[in-house]
Amino acid sequence: MRDLDLTTLRLFVTVCETRNIARAGELHHIVASAISKRLAQLEDTVGHPLVERRRRGVVPTAAGELLLEHARAMLAGADRVARDMTAYGSGVRGQVRVLATVSSIAEFLPDDIADFLQVPAHRDIRIDMEEALSRDLVRGIREGIAPVGVCWDAADLEGLQTRGYRRDHLAIVVHPSHPIARHKRVAFGQTLAFDHVGLPASTAVHTMLARAAAIAGQPLSYRAVVSTFDASLRCVRANLGIAVVPREVAEPVAASLGVKVVPLTDKWAQRRFALCFREEATLSPAARLLIAHLAERVSARRAV
Repeated sequence: MRDLDLTTLRLFVTVCETRNIARAGELHHIVASAISKRLAQLEDTVGHPLVERRRRGVVPTAAGELLLEHARAMLAGADRVARDMTAYGSGVRGQVRVLATVSSIAEFLPDDIADFLQVPAHRDIRIDMEEALSRDLVRGIREGIAPVGVCWDAADLEGLQTRGYRRDHLAIVVHPSHPIARHKRVAFGQTLAFDHVGLPASTAVHTMLARAAAIAGQPLSYRAVVSTFDASLRCVRANLGIAVVPREVAEPVAASLGVKVVPLTDKWAQRRFALCFREEATLSPAARLLIAHLAERVSARRAV
């Protein structure tokens, strides 16, 4: 098979996303007939039909869906190369892309990265941080989208190397008038009689709570589903339900929001995070420095 052309792949992705060749042409300032010709050449290259023309537009075939996934990864990689080389030309001598879960970003990772960048020897290193769901994060590390990931260590990290990182503690956040507010600590099973405010089904926290509810043999009822911990806390403040949120996120703002934080007694409520990567020997010097710094910072805190 001949080498794939990035420009053609970019056009193919746009056609699949817009479901319209003419619209793709407008976005790329190229006539529709030229895109059709490139698509035909691409189909000849891969040996399979990639798109199917229907009355309401163009849809990818099964082979097209497969190529679409790879094309997006290839284009993302090409874009990263361009950004990295631009950064290098502007004086950055090291760049590390980090994929991280919402919990790690909301709790501690930004401060730890800021500490890393304040070290004089790291002044020419740039750290780019991107939020990702655990499953997408792990896939991204495996596929080389980013060299370093930060996620809950209960994720499927098989095939990756890891270093221990921080811990957090899940708690129930409630309105002061809620019955649970009278408790100093509470088991998750005791909360299942009440409406919850939850995160989307695609998140690790949602999966974990669904499993815990199933083990307890009780349904978990969501009155609201939001995308951030901050939104969860505001729903609790409005007394729409109770929420499972890391203590490290909730306690600093609980007083200002007028909510109560009640620690969970369940063993799984104490979570551990991990730094994950493919092969340490293949990491850039900047990535190895970052991993060592983050691991050492955590070790130093535990020794205090």
